[in-house]
Amino acid sequence: MNLNQLKSKTKRKSAKRVGRGGKRGTTSGKGTKGQKSRAGAGFKQGFRGGDNRLWQLFPKLRGATKKHGSKRPHAKHRYFQLRHDKIKVFNLDFFNKFEDGQKINPELLTKKEVKVLSEGSLKKRLEFSGFKFSKSAREKILKSGSTINE
Repeated sequence: MNLNQLKSKTKRKSAKRVGRGGKRGTTSGKGTKGQKSRAGAGFKQGFRGGDNRLWQLFPKLRGATKKHGSKRPHAKHRYFQLRHDKIKVFNLDFFNKFEDGQKINPELLTKKEVKVLSEGSLKKRLEFSGFKFSKSAREKILKSGSTINE
């Protein structure tokens, strides 16, 4: 048996080929006139009949350039904003997964700036350095026997 002799067990119905004359009449199932009735018709998603695409109407965010190859390729847009890295926030419960006596700093958590909040309770004695603390978190940490090095 060769590959060209293999037959499928499931019947496959061929797709209807529209717009090629025959018994379907003048329009061949494509309606009358208009862009979609023409041969080779088709347009991309977001096409609005020659009008601007929806995403082109909105203001561009930082990094969107006005002209490529102009003298000022990174011209600021009127909605230009400085974006600062947000401080990452952790609650006390998060630090219970570390071992007793372990030294913890933001680099260990692979973050630049970290603030510790007092949600939950700390059940281990740890050494904190390089963090920012809320007042209540600082109190809970010191009550648990942990130390804070600044």
